[in-house]
Amino acid sequence: MSEPTPALRHFTELKLSDALLSSLQEAGFQQMTPVQALSLPVILRGEDVVVQAETGSGKTAAFALGILSKLDLSHFAPQALVLCPTRELAEQVAEAIRGLAKSMANVKVLTLCGGVPARAQVASLEHGAHVVVGTPGRILDHLSQSRIDFSKLHTLVLDEADRMLEMGFQDDLNAIVTKTPATRQSLLFSATYPKSIAQLTQRITKNASNIKVASAQAEPKITQRFYDLGDTSAAQAVQQILLDQQPSNCMVFCNTKAEAQSIADKLQAKGFSALALHGDLEQKDRDQTMVQFSNGSARVLVATDVAARGLDIAELDLVISLHMAHDLDTHTHRIGRTGRAGAEGLAVTLIGVHDDYKMRLLEDSFADLIRLQPLPHPAADRKPLQSELVTLQLSGGKKDKLRPGDIVGALTRDNKLTMADIGKIKVQANWAFVAVKTAAAKHALSLINNDKIKGKRFRARAL
Repeated sequence: MSEPTPALRHFTELKLSDALLSSLQEAGFQQMTPVQALSLPVILRGEDVVVQAETGSGKTAAFALGILSKLDLSHFAPQALVLCPTRELAEQVAEAIRGLAKSMANVKVLTLCGGVPARAQVASLEHGAHVVVGTPGRILDHLSQSRIDFSKLHTLVLDEADRMLEMGFQDDLNAIVTKTPATRQSLLFSATYPKSIAQLTQRITKNASNIKVASAQAEPKITQRFYDLGDTSAAQAVQQILLDQQPSNCMVFCNTKAEAQSIADKLQAKGFSALALHGDLEQKDRDQTMVQFSNGSARVLVATDVAARGLDIAELDLVISLHMAHDLDTHTHRIGRTGRAGAEGLAVTLIGVHDDYKMRLLEDSFADLIRLQPLPHPAADRKPLQSELVTLQLSGGKKDKLRPGDIVGALTRDNKLTMADIGKIKVQANWAFVAVKTAAAKHALSLINNDKIKGKRFRARAL
């Protein structure tokens, strides 16, 4: 893979429609990131491309602009398909495409993922869609039931292809590709480029341009520490580090789903603001967990690597790895979640008796030998930090025409709450979430449950 110098810097230098340029300007996009400058000219020419780029590099906008540039809005048939490893990422991608399509007339973007009833998706498919974004399993399910037709498809995108292969979607991907026209344009994006990705590239692309893009973010300032677990239990070790560091937020990575749930349960029992995220949770529970951690109403997220994929936290104080990751790429991805955009971050790895071999492999990439440190022993009076926010869930969402501004208006109507009492708001299809100061939660619930928003009554509860 090559890493040429980007020749283009501004979106106005590309052959984009006035509508797309307007959307870019409204979204605050001006100068292209390296991944956009390198890949967009190739994508807009209709050629296949394979891009190795990290999360946060701007790759979503790159393939979204390519898709939107080619749409024939008079045909309500799937013309582009974007495959993602998780529902969370698929929803982020769909939202980004909708945002860039704002200035275009009536672009329909449909999300098809597991974890939600297929019945509603079938109804949406009957009404047609220009762009489909989804996970391989659910897309293949609709294909096998002849609910979706890709005969008009001109663009196929595999986003985070390496993760899809790691999650075992190889056969599903092969089956989906066979249902798409051979004349399609294929775009593959991957954070890493193992042998399996090279093989997948050969199968689905034709004469693809290969581009490797360095991270567009500032050089991270990450301090790595390695602690010897010894005879200390994993849960106790995590507690000691959290009490010692007192991070505003922290992700604890575990190699198994059972371990993630166990650690979260033990942290909660000791008074920590902690939640678990793994594949055994129902989708609604995963959604609620992601929202609570993203909006700061939970300080600690204990997760498996696959479940945390698609969760993008701009500022993360601390990352704890409970044992070495299964491979070095995953270890790098874990620690890269802290110290973003030039901020300082701390990545801690807890080393047990079975981690020595993988630790030595990692050590080969270091300038100095890894020195195992003893676990910290925080002062006895240290207490777990509690979140200053609580998340409220409302029984309505985009399908009810509910918007963030409507929620703010409802919460501030009697002038007892101000914007300072309100945190992040996320509106999904059927639900909406808003973070509010803990002290204001009771009054906020009363405002929503005892009055109407846009002439409708909604129920709210604290998560």
